Amino acid sequence: MAICCLSAFVAAKAQVTVDAKLDSAGIFIGQRIGLTLEVSADAGKEVELPEWDSLQQVVPGIEFVRAEKTDTSFVNDNKRMVLSRRYYFTSFDSALYRIPEMEVKVDGKAYKSNVLALKVLTFEIDTLHADSIFGMKAELAPPFDWAEWREVINFLLLALLIGGLLGYVIYRLKTNKPILRRIRNKKKLAPHKVAMQKIEQIKEEKIWQSEDSKEYYTQLTDTLRNYIKERYGFNALEMTSFEIIQHLQEVNDETAIAELRELFQTADLVKFAKYSTLINENDRNLVSAIEYINQTKIEEPEQKPEPEVIVVEEKRSKVAKRVLIGSIIVAGMVLVGVLVFVGYRIYMLTL
Repeated sequence: MAICCLSAFVAAKAQVTVDAKLDSAGIFIGQRIGLTLEVSADAGKEVELPEWDSLQQVVPGIEFVRAEKTDTSFVNDNKRMVLSRRYYFTSFDSALYRIPEMEVKVDGKAYKSNVLALKVLTFEIDTLHADSIFGMKAELAPPFDWAEWREVINFLLLALLIGGLLGYVIYRLKTNKPILRRIRNKKKLAPHKVAMQKIEQIKEEKIWQSEDSKEYYTQLTDTLRNYIKERYGFNALEMTSFEIIQHLQEVNDETAIAELRELFQTADLVKFAKYSTLINENDRNLVSAIEYINQTKIEEPEQKPEPEVIVVEEKRSKVAKRVLIGSIIVAGMVLVGVLVFVGYRIYMLTL
């Protein structure tokens, strides 16, 4: 009867076992050591394993570092379960430490593991030979990586582009010049067509009917001088009336030159001798200029339009100026933001 009771008691005690084991009996100061805690109990039991906070002292001199996840396995046709968990500890004081029992609760009942011992060793330092003791090594600079700087370079190029455009717009705004230049195709007219357009303008303005004969003859003779220059290739603008007639005698018939000579003589008298002309005389000279141009013109083949750059002084409204100034302010703020970001990235990459 006593033997049966003893067997039942042993079987009951054997239902839960708690075993703790260190990886090594000793470590050096600052090293870590692993402790494996293994609990065997009936399947389905609620098991609570010990927990510590990081760097919490389990015993004075022994600090808890971290713990791994609990590993669970089943044996005896899944009737028994074995829970295993690894804990890591460290110490910074050399001594022989006694690690007390680790308490495990199974269905609220406490069970304890075996007691462990840990020897923490220190390093032997040769204080007599100080040259053998080396300090900390200097930090090694990481290798240069273009991939890390590609973003900085791209934003720097963006900042240069924004800055260049901003400076250009501000300069054009201050000088009241157009932001963009406009290009249009303009057909180059033949010399006689240009002269006839100018004569038509003189006729429309009716300058010969006014009392200012000098202005009328100045415009008329300048028109003829420009025509002769383009038609015959010599600089009639810088010549006197006599010199122009001499050059024309080599290429024109005397009949055409005779009327032109009379026109230039009248013009010189008006401009330099304050000669007063009659309206019919002004009209006759205008007709003479037209006849001379028609007699000496050359019909040239139509030329292809040539591009001509037209620069127009912009008259910006107040609203347009405000919009432009607002755009400049926004662009300036964007530029400042990009430069701040680039500076921050450079600072972070050079740390």
